[in-house]
Amino acid sequence: MWAFFAVLSAVFAALTSILAKVGIAGIHSNLAVAIRTVVVLAMAWGMVFITNTQGGISQISKNSWLFLILSGLATGASWLCYYKALQLGKASQVVAIDKLSVVITLVLAFVFLHEKITVRSAVGSLFMTVGALLMVL
Repeated sequence: MWAFFAVLSAVFAALTSILAKVGIAGIHSNLAVAIRTVVVLAMAWGMVFITNTQGGISQISKNSWLFLILSGLATGASWLCYYKALQLGKASQVVAIDKLSVVITLVLAFVFLHEKITVRSAVGSLFMTVGALLMVL
């Protein structure tokens, strides 16, 4: 089931890039991110209430709060940089570089989460890196 949602995530991420590139024409990229964030916020809280999971807020540990807040700050920084890059560059090139986050995540997961890097994941990361470089050069 996770793979199904991962594929949907990829499809929606692709749509996000194309829709954002068209949407930021003529406006500041930071304003575009703010508008997008309001929509995402409404959608996320809507899902919380639709699934009736709002009662779980009181059960979130301080450690989880800290890391969720840090994750939110990282997301915000990523979105601000992504939209600025999208405004300045070609969508296909920006997305290629942005997807190097997969390779960076692999390295960070190895360092901080002690996840194993397999030969398959190392070769895949190498291909992704070369592919991204080929798309932007």
